[in-house]
Amino acid sequence: MATDAPPPSKETHKLPTTAEFTEVQESAEFGELRRSYRSFAFPLTVGFIAWYLLYVLLSNYAGDFMGAKLFGNINVALVLGLAQFLTTFLIAWWYSRVAAAKFDPKAEAIKSRMEGGA
Repeated sequence: MATDAPPPSKETHKLPTTAEFTEVQESAEFGELRRSYRSFAFPLTVGFIAWYLLYVLLSNYAGDFMGAKLFGNINVALVLGLAQFLTTFLIAWWYSRVAAAKFDPKAEAIKSRMEGGA
């Protein structure tokens, strides 16, 4: 049984050294990318967790409020529970738009430079 060498890679990017990774990590451009990501993602995450915990706390301690009928058999708990799903999808959609417009171009520029494509 012969062991053939794997075919050569179609991409001819040079691998960055540890020093190059450190240099990029300390660069102003990378710092700006991290700041812009954090300023978007962290407040959104904190807000969503607070919204989720509010729902859980209301479910545990405000049974009368959550059980209040809005119309038919639809109560406050059901509406707020479905709103959890809605906000999850809205946040994911919003993040994908912001990432495509702001984060991805900056990250791609850094990646291209590191791989020697720029």
